[in-house]
Amino acid sequence: MDVLRPPLLNINGRIYRRNIIKEEHYEEEEEFSYMGTTESDELADEETCDTQFIEQTDKGYRCAIDVPSVLYKYIIGKKGETRKRLEFDTKTSINIPKQGVEGQIVITGSSKAAVSSALTRVEVLVESFRKKQPFTHFLSFPLNDSKIQEGFLKFKDEVLQQCAQDHGVEGSIFQNPAKLHLTVGTMALLNDMEVRKACEHLQECQNFIRDITEGKPLPLEVTGVEYMNDDPAMVDVLYAKVNAKDRSDKLQVIADRLVEHFVSAGLMVREWDRVKLHGTVMNTLFRKDSTGEDGGGAGRQTSEREAFDARNILKKFGAYSFGEFELNTVLLSQRYSADCTGYYTSAGSINFS
Repeated sequence: MDVLRPPLLNINGRIYRRNIIKEEHYEEEEEFSYMGTTESDELADEETCDTQFIEQTDKGYRCAIDVPSVLYKYIIGKKGETRKRLEFDTKTSINIPKQGVEGQIVITGSSKAAVSSALTRVEVLVESFRKKQPFTHFLSFPLNDSKIQEGFLKFKDEVLQQCAQDHGVEGSIFQNPAKLHLTVGTMALLNDMEVRKACEHLQECQNFIRDITEGKPLPLEVTGVEYMNDDPAMVDVLYAKVNAKDRSDKLQVIADRLVEHFVSAGLMVREWDRVKLHGTVMNTLFRKDSTGEDGGGAGRQTSEREAFDARNILKKFGAYSFGEFELNTVLLSQRYSADCTGYYTSAGSINFS
């Protein structure tokens, strides 16, 4: 680790520098799986923690924080070791609801500094293990307009007719037409409260989106295909290119602003400087998987991926037109789900117009 550039953690808008000492790994045991923690989870300037949530009581000080129940086990640790060490080090008591019961973790202690220290350490544990959770929801621009679906199905038929002899090209690696989409960003929303919070933040984005689109749907064209990796003979993902008909960057600006907003809210982790907008049409993760979901927008990871040779597809269909349509919505979509149309179940949405 570069001591001049230590790892930083963003917790509720506060930036902490974490001094990593040692990481221990335990095998899964009984009802709790403790994957690792530091000897003391030392955190620089931990006493500067925001103490606005700490209240004085007759017996000392108290703080209650919302933590998704799926993360309780990381604060408890193997046989309760993590909680015991936190309580011993900070001279506090940490009360955690029963596994599977949503509620608040309550920290009590005789001094405000002790409660603040325990609070910071709990937040660091929560944040660290939250990052290891698979994503559950994603912001999406749906591309499942009937005209685009029709163009996609024609593309699939023609590719299978003309390129089925190419290595790895077969029907199961094509996207489900009902789930064609652009992924803006992914999130791990671990309980209903976090889903509601994400919906509220999505609503907050409506004004700037309407400013960009002038309160109108955004006319788009889906034309051309491109591949993700460096070798067209060994491709895992082939995607359709989506652009505004007026050749403006409005779609890119909207996507980047959405990510910026959700990253600032602590609901999303920034992966790239700019959103890589791509409408997946073929993905080797789909192979022999009828769910038609992809890793970028909601995929099931398989143990091994068999790449396909896309050279003929790129030569014959590189400028293929899937069609045009007007985009008028951003959706908070749930991974591994489907609504009555076949698209991902929506937890929330906003319109451009």
